[in-house]
Amino acid sequence: MQFMVILDHVLLLVDGGLYSELKASFTLKIYRQIGEKYGVEYSECEILNRYRWAYEQPWGRSRLRYVNDGRPFWQYIVSSSTGCSDSQYFEELYNYYTTEKAWHLCDPDAEKVFQALRKAGVKVAVVSNFDTRLRPLLKALKCDHWFDAVAVSAEVEAEKPNPMIFLKACEFLSVQPEDAVHVGDDRRNDIWGARDAGCDAWLWGSEVQSFKEVAQRIGVEV
Repeated sequence: MQFMVILDHVLLLVDGGLYSELKASFTLKIYRQIGEKYGVEYSECEILNRYRWAYEQPWGRSRLRYVNDGRPFWQYIVSSSTGCSDSQYFEELYNYYTTEKAWHLCDPDAEKVFQALRKAGVKVAVVSNFDTRLRPLLKALKCDHWFDAVAVSAEVEAEKPNPMIFLKACEFLSVQPEDAVHVGDDRRNDIWGARDAGCDAWLWGSEVQSFKEVAQRIGVEV
């Protein structure tokens, strides 16, 4: 049987926009650090609370939050989080997150595991709610060659938990949903969304703790 692993991109990259305290702390520090010269006075705790509130609000400008480069959505998030709508501040912050300095691989064994998966003939795709910066970021991090396909919401015009983004990933790899497993860290977006598309799904941090464990669960030795 042909098998595919679909990964949420945040398992590979620690994105400042995530809700966990560990991941958020780095972002809040950057938002605050860069923002000081633009008059941002909120504490990191205040920025976190405002960020969470803004991110959870309905995005009414379009059907999708991430359209093309995602600038309008991120401008809203930054200004809501920090109280600063200075365009120069936003551009400096936005551009910072287009570089590899703002991101890192979260599993030290990642490269070894993906080499083993490819050698075993397992197809791997990234499925991400993100803007068009994702592909160049994967390239900058020198891990773009690990994947057979990338389904990013800004390109396929569907955001998790919409099953369409998972079905698009399966389509890209010519694999049936029932032959794919998605691994992600958000129960609603990743687990429920993937299962609605007909894929299996494992919750990162609960059902699997590392890429090596993912490989072992599908029968690939690393």
